[in-house]
Amino acid sequence: MIRSMYTLQRNLDVLQTKQENTSANVANANTYGYKSQQAIQKTDEEQKLHNYTNGPELNKRRELGSFVFGNKVDEIYKDMSSGSFKQTNKATDYAVLGEGYFNVQLPNGDIGYTKNGHFQVNQQNQLVTQDGNVILSKNGAPIDARENLPDFRLTRFTDQEDLTAQGESLFVAENPGMDDRASTVRKSMLEGSNVNMVNEMTTLMDTARQFEINQKALHTSDETLRKLTNEVGRV
Repeated sequence: MIRSMYTLQRNLDVLQTKQENTSANVANANTYGYKSQQAIQKTDEEQKLHNYTNGPELNKRRELGSFVFGNKVDEIYKDMSSGSFKQTNKATDYAVLGEGYFNVQLPNGDIGYTKNGHFQVNQQNQLVTQDGNVILSKNGAPIDARENLPDFRLTRFTDQEDLTAQGESLFVAENPGMDDRASTVRKSMLEGSNVNMVNEMTTLMDTARQFEINQKALHTSDETLRKLTNEVGRV
């Protein structure tokens, strides 16, 4: 009984992570450049079970078969496909058409990467992100917002799994990418999130049903354990 409660707890932990990911996707459905994420579930490997209740003296090994102790989150998968593009009337909005990412100078000196081209202008007339981080040009300098079509530094990655999310639409990478000369930048255009709201609502309802099933199983296990300790234990 204790083992069943432990297994159910692990299932509930997985469902909690799935729900958190779905909630994050729904909350950022209108965030420019946001990439949806999904918790990938994995079943633990089967474990061989045995005891020592075999033989005339009940002291020899008895094989009981195998048992799976539960599930776990294997990874958080990030869907890096492009979102939909929309035209805007703002001169400081930009979109990358292709695999490239804008380069962002982070406060700690590292370089960040983003598809969110909803830029602002700071007091030095430089293009910056919504958080105030400077956007870099091809020569690594800040970009003058008065330029008609700036020469952005764009970076692409052979394996986009190298990118690690830092917030809603900003990424960092341990392995530097390469200069992207194939992508193009469009002014007064933005890339939206790639969240599919129909899929997210379906996932949310499915997670809620699984929560209910596991809660019922947990209640049954708790009732059985209570009877075992309060009633059978008296015999």
